Amino acid sequence: MRSLLLACVFSQGILCCGATLELPVGFREVLDRPEYKPSHWAFHFVDLATGETLYSLNAEKLMVPASVTKLFSTAAVLGEFGATNRFKTHVIQRGELGPGGVLNGELILVASGDLTMGGRTDAAGGIAFRNVDHTYANWTECTEWTEPDPLAGLRALAKQIGHAGIRSVQGAVLVDDRLFDSGSSSGSGPSRLSPILINDNVLDVRVTPTVLGQPALVEIRPAPSTWTLDAQVITSTNATTTIRIHQDGDGRVVVRGTILAGGQPLVRIVEVEDPREFARRLFVEVLEQEGVKVTDDRARAAGSRSNSTMPPREEVRAGKVVATLISPPLRDHLRLILKVSHNLHASTLPMLLAAHHQERTLKAGLRRQAEVLRRMGLAVESLSFGGGAGGTRSDYVTAKITVDLLRLMMARPDFGDFFDALPVLGKDGTLASISKEHPAAGHVRAKTGTLAWDNVLNDTTLLTSKALAGYITAKSGRRLAFAVFVNGVHHGRELKAKREGEALGRLCEVVWELN
Repeated sequence: MRSLLLACVFSQGILCCGATLELPVGFREVLDRPEYKPSHWAFHFVDLATGETLYSLNAEKLMVPASVTKLFSTAAVLGEFGATNRFKTHVIQRGELGPGGVLNGELILVASGDLTMGGRTDAAGGIAFRNVDHTYANWTECTEWTEPDPLAGLRALAKQIGHAGIRSVQGAVLVDDRLFDSGSSSGSGPSRLSPILINDNVLDVRVTPTVLGQPALVEIRPAPSTWTLDAQVITSTNATTTIRIHQDGDGRVVVRGTILAGGQPLVRIVEVEDPREFARRLFVEVLEQEGVKVTDDRARAAGSRSNSTMPPREEVRAGKVVATLISPPLRDHLRLILKVSHNLHASTLPMLLAAHHQERTLKAGLRRQAEVLRRMGLAVESLSFGGGAGGTRSDYVTAKITVDLLRLMMARPDFGDFFDALPVLGKDGTLASISKEHPAAGHVRAKTGTLAWDNVLNDTTLLTSKALAGYITAKSGRRLAFAVFVNGVHHGRELKAKREGEALGRLCEVVWELN
């Protein structure tokens, strides 16, 4: 019945914002597909020069936005901090520095919420990314490592400490992670929110096939010398690669399985249980590699945890700064978030807003986000968010308010940074594989969104949302802002959301062709 109603409405046009709008045939060819009979669609396309609504359907109905949520969280952080803001992570010396460079006290790395801690900084000073981020490695077969050393930031701090004359630390090496409360990320990838992030708080495991029947090459990074890699993976003719990985409590990473001969390297990740301890152990090891001896044996042992009590924050602040890591500008961090849809980093953004106001909770951070968006002129009362990434049950937006945000961003002096951070259709990020051969490729910059839940009843998958929102420079040069959502699409046991990605891409192609 609903399909019949839609067909009737399409034949007469869509009433939106007081005007009757005809939908192009290319739109109907997508929306009328049988797989979308039970689904819900909403979209809104607006001419940026005139404000004219070109195509619209259910534009003021609440829809699940998935990772389009990241447009709102990144916009709020830009509004609060500015595109040129940089994280500054200090190492504090407590105690006196004696003869021979012996520190009779502690070294404390104070976490600043730096999302990459120098571990992705490339030769040009930007932040490196791959179109499919390593944080998604357990859900896909096409992840690659980025080139920079994940421990580069810690190494830079260790070098500065050596240059400050410290040769030996008699006390403990600590990580102060009290910037904000711990919590949970939403969406795929690492789940633990923390003010300290080293390699996204995961171990990367890369398995490369070798000669048929022989052990595969298994590499791990970061690779502390106190940890051991127990790998037994065979290069095989099995069509299905099976890799099983777990970390035990004694600093041992166990890798088992088979990998297809002649295939590409496979990357998997193991999330660390305690980000603070992970960072502390790695920092101790890097310090010693740079010639700074740490005499606290507990800090070096693989399964150990520091028993030292963290001094009050006032005392830490009063200590001497002996090293500082300055991050790339915020624009580069947001570019990483939007290009690859980085859930962990996006989930951290409300926490950074809270910390900026000496608050510590997600609730406080989201309230601060609402304040920033309201100051920008957005009607936040029509939004609902439970986090910064787009994977919570309470995340809902409308197509219209999403376009409103995109239009408001154009008035900001840092709009160019926001625009450049978006994935480019057919070229990079999460849009790299969509519409690659169409002339519209390169002329659409937009944030993607994908959210799915298990349909346990039928042992299948429900694509809760596939979404796309951003900007189009049409064939004539006309510029548009748009948002498109489809909610509630049945899939089989295996989710193949690229079908919906291509459907949303097709709508962009149609708009590009007709305008």
